Amino acid sequence: MQKRDLLNQTVEHIDIKAYNVVGLVEAMSRTAFQGRNLGRAAHIYDEMIRDHDCAIILCLAGSLFSAGLKKVVYDLITHNMVDAIVSTGANIVDQDFFEALGSKHYVGDIAADDEVLRQLHIDRIYDTYIDEDELRVCDMTIAEIAASLPPRPHSSREFIHAMGAYLDQHARNRESVVLAAYEYDVPIFVPAFSDCSAGFGLVHHQWYSPESHVTIDSVKDFRELTQCKLACPHTGLFMIGGGVPKNFAQDTVVAAELLGFETAMHKYAVQITVADERDGGLSGSTLREAHSWGKVDTVREQMVFSEATVAVPLIAGYVYGKGNWVQRPSRRLGQIFQSNINIPALTLTTA
Repeated sequence: MQKRDLLNQTVEHIDIKAYNVVGLVEAMSRTAFQGRNLGRAAHIYDEMIRDHDCAIILCLAGSLFSAGLKKVVYDLITHNMVDAIVSTGANIVDQDFFEALGSKHYVGDIAADDEVLRQLHIDRIYDTYIDEDELRVCDMTIAEIAASLPPRPHSSREFIHAMGAYLDQHARNRESVVLAAYEYDVPIFVPAFSDCSAGFGLVHHQWYSPESHVTIDSVKDFRELTQCKLACPHTGLFMIGGGVPKNFAQDTVVAAELLGFETAMHKYAVQITVADERDGGLSGSTLREAHSWGKVDTVREQMVFSEATVAVPLIAGYVYGKGNWVQRPSRRLGQIFQSNINIPALTLTTA
């Protein structure tokens, strides 16, 4: 068996614009169990869209883009249905940026011989394959971008903005979340930026530039996302998966209060997860639990216990089909960090 025998069928990304699922989701909202929960979640997301004082923060965890959901998020950006993104690094770098450079994800087999895959330099994510040799090209492109930046601490948002600028000149596939976010001024934060292909590129960059190199400042990420929170009267969370992106976005409320600012809890919150709340882990912790921390209001919140490739196209497709995004004002929160827009300074208050 050769490499080309296994990397022969590409994963196709779902296009929410190609289907009208509004009637289906409305019908599901009148059923029970997770069908009803999904319907209510779709209604809440559409309410976020209709609330012109609300900024929407999209949180991404899990292997989503390799599984065919990249175009869904791309369409959310290009149709003004999201204002900021908090993600794991794999979705943004190993999957989206990787595809923007011209590579693909391939349909795989969970019963494959993983030793054979290792020998062929094929990485497996459940039932999808990635060409490891092409992933190394992605790693080294990150190192190239790092070498082009001023040798100082950068937030992940700054670095991903630079990735967008690189793609603006060099993308082989322009249907990219990173590139669309760059063009539409949607800031992307990856709090654990080194926990992905970017980490390999940055290690290479620092190893060969020990005296003068770029670093990633996760505290600066936290401060900048808190600035986004403070810039908007209300915020809503659309969370796919859990983990670090979920908590990072929720914590902006507490951070703002700690810094002496009066700010509201996240007014809306939807989470899609398959995690169980009973082990005390963050990914499955309910949004009502987050209310006890002062992070999420409980009036408009909904948990959907469903796998993302099933639930996300239905919820996003419903909101796209309703069309309320057409009248929604564009926020372009990325401009906060590129101009002198009047945003409250984040300085500690003293007694």
